[in-house]
Amino acid sequence: MNVLVIGGAGYIGSHAVLELCENGHDVTVFDNLSSGHLLNVDSRAEFIQGDILKNDDLNNVFNGKFEAVFHFAALKAAGESMLEPGKYATSNITGTINILNKMLENNMKYFIFSSTAAVYGMPEYLPVDEKHPINPINFYGYTKLAIENLLHWYSNLKGIRFGALRYFNAAGYDIQGRIKGLEKNPANLLPVVMESAIGIRDTMDIYGDDYNTPDGTGIRDYIHVNDLAIAHVRALNYIVENQENLTLNLATGKGYSVLEVIKNIQEIIGKKINCKIIDRRPGDPAELIAVSNLANEKLNWECKYSDINAILQSMWNVYSKE
Repeated sequence: MNVLVIGGAGYIGSHAVLELCENGHDVTVFDNLSSGHLLNVDSRAEFIQGDILKNDDLNNVFNGKFEAVFHFAALKAAGESMLEPGKYATSNITGTINILNKMLENNMKYFIFSSTAAVYGMPEYLPVDEKHPINPINFYGYTKLAIENLLHWYSNLKGIRFGALRYFNAAGYDIQGRIKGLEKNPANLLPVVMESAIGIRDTMDIYGDDYNTPDGTGIRDYIHVNDLAIAHVRALNYIVENQENLTLNLATGKGYSVLEVIKNIQEIIGKKINCKIIDRRPGDPAELIAVSNLANEKLNWECKYSDINAILQSMWNVYSKE
């Protein structure tokens, strides 16, 4: 298929582009490079620089040849979203509406959306499944939920078929080392640990050590980005073959605490990570893990690369070169 990957120079998007190319798709990447790297774009893909908030840029790329869109272009810092909701509403919601309307103008039907576990909010039970109540507690999560709701309306009214994939802590780098550009200004734990390991940061903050967990630090479910990329391509195959929408979790069902992650990376790199304990962040649950039974059933998908040490080693292989 001819596939347009919006945000395809970014962290998760570039891994999806790689997987699409490996599966024989013709891929074009559309990205404004605000957080992505041109060096991460697979050489088999065409690259067009542009912004989803600029109509002329969208007109330049939507030319009638594409059959499907993968959408990874979004702001994703939950804390910042609470301080700058207008910025997040414009980028995430308005930007997606622009894409969907261009799809309709170009008679495109298939849409794979990078959603988030943040749509669930505070877990009422664990592990979280797709039947869990939806109640985002930050504006970032709200924007992703708003987009999921838009997709249902566009599907009902205009026949778009979509896959909305809810991630739980994407991590790692391509197992074969084909993607090398580091995330810009990361806020998630694992890249922050890596930046501390190579000296970009003098120290790193641990947000609370008094949770009701074995070591007092928060527990999260980490999934390797290669596993995510495989699921995206299978999701496209599914909605095309079955003409059925998908909304599903992508997670491992196993959690690791902040201190466990730091201990594991210290063993890999052979040196100590400087940390300091600070206050909890508002809204952070003690534990958040999920199951992907629906993805297993619908996509015949399961995690192959998401062992925590495999994740950390794949990251260290990239960060250590810096």
